[in-house]
Amino acid sequence: MKYKRILLKLSGEALMSNSKKSSIDHDILERYAREILAVKEQGVEIAIVIGGGNIFRGGQAEALGIDRVQGDYMGMLATVINAMALQSALEQLDISTRLMSGIKIEQVCEPFIRRRAIRHLEKGRVVIFGAGIGNPYFTTDSTASLRAVEIQADVVLKGTRVDGVYDKDPEKFPDAVKYSTLTFQEAYERSLNIMDMTAFTLCMENKLPIIVFDMNSPGNLMRIAAGEPAGTLIV
Repeated sequence: MKYKRILLKLSGEALMSNSKKSSIDHDILERYAREILAVKEQGVEIAIVIGGGNIFRGGQAEALGIDRVQGDYMGMLATVINAMALQSALEQLDISTRLMSGIKIEQVCEPFIRRRAIRHLEKGRVVIFGAGIGNPYFTTDSTASLRAVEIQADVVLKGTRVDGVYDKDPEKFPDAVKYSTLTFQEAYERSLNIMDMTAFTLCMENKLPIIVFDMNSPGNLMRIAAGEPAGTLIV
């Protein structure tokens, strides 16, 4: 394996069923869990950050007449729900896990403590980070970047529904061109929407590479962990 310790960032929307009748699809959860298990069995230490957009986004608050800060905390709780669902799917495959939260929910998960998180990873446990960083106005992209830096991950893997970064939206423009490799500076100058600026800058300043890839393509996670070209690498 090319990477010893990875941080996998998943979107909450990815857990939705195709019919959108359910906010969390059992088959998708199981598939993700098996992909993670395959990589873990190769000795890779895995930390995960998952969004909550399938349940609630802080950005929705204003349209509902809810204070933005209140809305962001609601979004944090949504990420905990998704994290618990993923934890359950992993444990059904006999994967030892720990769920750590940016806000105190002691009956459900441990508080985030950096040294403890690293120790869990060293013991071979999959660590899931829920509730963002515990503060409003920060996205789960920022959480992923910050936690990756804190646990000294080798790379941030951003699993999406497209197979990399394009010069324009490939779902709308069939002539969109995919980038195989980009520098942080190139991505910034071309205004490519890879992560929010806080998250992106944090990775750039700490020389932490990002790989954007299609999480729904079977075996993609394993290929990337092994160092095979897949998705778009930002260095």
